[in-house]
Amino acid sequence: MGKIIGIIFAGLLGLLLLVGVGGCNAYNGLVGSRQAVDKSWAQVETVYQRRADLIPNLVSTVSGSANFERQVLREVTEARASVGQVKLNPGSAPDSADQLKQFQAAQGSLSSALSRLLVVAERYPDLKASQGFRDLQVQLEGTENRISVERQRFNEAVQRYNTGVQTFPRVLIARLFNFQAKPYFTAEAGSEKAPKVNFDFNAPAK
Repeated sequence: MGKIIGIIFAGLLGLLLLVGVGGCNAYNGLVGSRQAVDKSWAQVETVYQRRADLIPNLVSTVSGSANFERQVLREVTEARASVGQVKLNPGSAPDSADQLKQFQAAQGSLSSALSRLLVVAERYPDLKASQGFRDLQVQLEGTENRISVERQRFNEAVQRYNTGVQTFPRVLIARLFNFQAKPYFTAEAGSEKAPKVNFDFNAPAK
């Protein structure tokens, strides 16, 4: 009888050890996936900040053109300021869809204001001769492309993390240690391609 009890005890001990190792691996995997999401989010913030940093130079360059519409410049400046007012968790990706929607809405307003500015800028041929304006064209095009790329990478990182959070057996560890699913960037109208920054005044407006 004592031998049978010993075998049962050893079996239970082995099972507990197996569960413990599996649980540790699942926990560490979730932590790694969450860190990958946060790292990807940091890249998203970096490229958006890069765009925001270009705006003062853009406004300064454009405003140097005689009679340029001040309302358009004001809209861009105000939209840039509203982006800075969106407060998220420092160092980590948004925890809720509402947080990400606020961020995305502010950035979308800035994109719209920039688009209006660039459309109006086509009416001022003197800007075409400005080397500073041409340099900004290249930088804005590159930044818009990077924004598109980093958003896609962020969504891919979120997908991997959310898959871990919602699939067995990691879902048990996720619930135990409060790992919550992360929100995705949602598609916006025309977001399938980066906004076109066009300073060719001889080309028809699109």
